[in-house]
Amino acid sequence: MAAGLIDELRLHIAPVVLGAGERLFDGVPARQLRQVSSRAASLVTHVTYALARAEG
Repeated sequence: MAAGLIDELRLHIAPVVLGAGERLFDGVPARQLRQVSSRAASLVTHVTYALARAEG
């Protein structure tokens, strides 16, 4: 993601913290994301984002 090589980001979010937790996006520059979809299940939420590309 930091290199700008992905078009889509899929996150699967579960309410579990092990230890102190871990910051997933430390050192990644800010990106414009557009939420494409989300789906909640009993123990996880699935979220898909599209990364905006620079026009040029």
